[in-house]
Amino acid sequence: MPSGKPVSPSVIPLEGPRGRKPRKRFTRRNIMLYSTLIVVALYYLLPLYVMVITSLKGMPEIRLGNIFSPPVEITFQPWVKAWSEACTGLNCEGLSRGFWNSVRILIPSVILSIIIASVNGYAMANWRFKGAETFFAILIVGAFIPYQVMIYPIVIILREMGLYGGLTGLVLVHTVFGMPILTLLFRNYFSSIPEELFRAARIDGAGFWSIYFRIMLPMSLPIFVVAMILQVTGIWNDFLFGVIYTKPDLYPMTVQLNNIVNSTQGVKEYNVNMAATILTGIVPLFVYFVSGKLFVRGIAAGAVKG
Repeated sequence: MPSGKPVSPSVIPLEGPRGRKPRKRFTRRNIMLYSTLIVVALYYLLPLYVMVITSLKGMPEIRLGNIFSPPVEITFQPWVKAWSEACTGLNCEGLSRGFWNSVRILIPSVILSIIIASVNGYAMANWRFKGAETFFAILIVGAFIPYQVMIYPIVIILREMGLYGGLTGLVLVHTVFGMPILTLLFRNYFSSIPEELFRAARIDGAGFWSIYFRIMLPMSLPIFVVAMILQVTGIWNDFLFGVIYTKPDLYPMTVQLNNIVNSTQGVKEYNVNMAATILTGIVPLFVYFVSGKLFVRGIAAGAVKG
């Protein structure tokens, strides 16, 4: 029940707004930051814009010379020709054959390299063996050896194994060359996981594979996405290994693209070349757009630790 006595204002605590003072949205710093980001974005998006609109134009319109103007009449015939009709020497199947060759190279290479590197990183982070640091140092040095130094020795090795000129040999090459950097990523990521989880599992009697499958894998989705993106983009965009370790019938998509763009027969069809270039880059672009957030999380969690 209220007593009816007036309460002195000095008795009531006055609560003002808490937290930081709101910042002005349009400060000089923000204007400079967003202006720089917009300029950089335009710098990278402008070539893509030119490629897309050129691929949708016919050759008479392209010859007018205005590369930035949108197409007056949109046509998808350059895309059809780039995919299934463009000629590279005696082969006039476009990029379709190279696409399926790239898929046959990509899938086993990504799966094998990620599985082996994840187990290596897990073992080096949690199951320290004698000479682990020396082995890791040698592995990292191997990651920085130029590919050109090892091209000829690998040719000899694949020839002696009977794998030279086939897709199996190229899959093996991509798996081996992806191992050092992926092992580094997985080792750093597994090292960032609290060691108490590993010790508790060991006390409960869990072994090497039980801990790997039941504890490490469920917590490692971001770093697996990072590894997948790195391998997909690296293997899909590879040209050097594809042209050296395979034969013309098994060339990947990038080699087929080079042959189409640099063909000296007939008229230079810029719309077909642009369409072929975009078709070749669709797979890595799709992977980045789908898993971009997980890629950033994985890089932040694993690539800068350890």
